[in-house]
Amino acid sequence: MTLINQLPQKVQKELTKKSLLKVISGLNNFDIQSVKLIANAALIGGADMIDLACKPELVEEVQKISYLPICVSAVEPKLFTDSVKAGAVLLEIGNFDSFYEKGITFSAEQIISLTKETKDLLPDIPLSVTVPHTLTLDKQVELAIKLVKEGADFIQTEGGKSSTPLSSGVQGHFEKAVPTLSATFSISQEFAKNNINTPIMCASGLSEITCPLAIASGASAVGVGSVVNKLDNLIAMIAAVRALKESLDNSLIRQKIS
Repeated sequence: MTLINQLPQKVQKELTKKSLLKVISGLNNFDIQSVKLIANAALIGGADMIDLACKPELVEEVQKISYLPICVSAVEPKLFTDSVKAGAVLLEIGNFDSFYEKGITFSAEQIISLTKETKDLLPDIPLSVTVPHTLTLDKQVELAIKLVKEGADFIQTEGGKSSTPLSSGVQGHFEKAVPTLSATFSISQEFAKNNINTPIMCASGLSEITCPLAIASGASAVGVGSVVNKLDNLIAMIAAVRALKESLDNSLIRQKIS
């Protein structure tokens, strides 16, 4: 049984509209000033949720400046408990980009084990689980279905770190997004065949140009990180978040017209 109905009404509404935007500060970003800057930009820019590294102090500090619902990310389930007590409303296993840089990968079995451990520890808190892009597409699909059976309330895709665009400009944006879009489409197609309604959050490697493609590929939400958190000032971050949200809203308008 899904726990999505425990999330704030605004989050549920944006999921239903397929226009939820989550801004990711970084699983290993524990710099309070950096995280607060990103959270402030997410709020002012119109994002629907902020995703933080799993540390209760970060949750507490962000709550002082933002009313956005907070997701916390980790790969150690035991870390989640204190962040939930601090106010986090969604748990995220992954994403794994920062680990790939260190040569660390995760098997399907490890992800299933982490999911089971998390559900045993915090059975009443909504859980999102990232499917590693290092798996082949068919294995990603297979894992996503197993994760839903284990109680995952969201499935998140990734892939930006595996993609090195050969082109600049618009074409480069498309090339960067191919891995996560491919995973989203493949998983959503199999979900449809099996009457699985678990929402997919397409993340990693997306931009304002490719966010609408994530929705067209079957996602109900998008997660963005470096396109926002790598910027060096608040104004630029706000502009980036606003452009991302507008791209999702405009995509929704075009769907209604068509």
